[in-house]
Amino acid sequence: MSGRFGDIATYAILSLLAVFFATPFVWMLSLALRTPSEIYLGAARLIPDAPTLGNFARILSDAAFLTYLWNGLKLSALGGGLAVALAIPAAYAFSRLDFRRKEAALIAILAVQMISPLVILVPLYRWMGSLGLLNLDASVIALYGALGMPLAVWLLKVAFDAIPREIEEAAIVDGASRWQVLMRITLPLARPGLASAFVLAMVTNWSQFLVPFILLERDRDWPISVAIFNFAGSVSASTTQLLAAACLVAVVPAVAVFVFLQRMIVSALIAGALKG
Repeated sequence: MSGRFGDIATYAILSLLAVFFATPFVWMLSLALRTPSEIYLGAARLIPDAPTLGNFARILSDAAFLTYLWNGLKLSALGGGLAVALAIPAAYAFSRLDFRRKEAALIAILAVQMISPLVILVPLYRWMGSLGLLNLDASVIALYGALGMPLAVWLLKVAFDAIPREIEEAAIVDGASRWQVLMRITLPLARPGLASAFVLAMVTNWSQFLVPFILLERDRDWPISVAIFNFAGSVSASTTQLLAAACLVAVVPAVAVFVFLQRMIVSALIAGALKG
């Protein structure tokens, strides 16, 4: 009986959390489906009298908006790929090698993940400015990779831990080097973990605002997060529906990735815990 009550309480709390987080999206969808005249109704009517998809059509037909979407996708994907590439050697070493203070080093890496980018952006801006690295996609991608690497190290270590060492030891006995074992055996077997680390890093980069806002000054280089922020600063009541439509379109890629890949992500996260 107590177990059943606990399940009911758990689902009730999760339902409340779902309503809490879904409410802003429902309200934003209501705004995005309105005509300019219905914007002034405010919260008086959630469902518009004459819902329209014209706001989405107008946003998606804007060449500048599509450029911002492409910039966001490009920077996020390349930054996520760099984070995973940098994390692979470190995660493999933590998983397979024994060395002093390994646990302390793992905790230190996790502590780095907890540091807000805001702490380092001002000195980073001055340093990159002195090196002539502002307004470069490569600078943003490099910083995305550095910021995403700590979490990727932890995720990939879990994935590598789930792979039996006996498979690698057999390959080493047959004459394979440690590098060949990693590239030809371990990484193919760790594909779900690699994909999960990449997806999480990419989604985090997609929602990143401070880094591109500080490092990219030309509007043609902005990702969608920065572009929407600047558009919101000039929005009026007559264009609120366009802002809502743009925000929804910007959210769709991240939500779609989690919806379609959630099982793979969860299985990769718990793979190390289920080992043995």
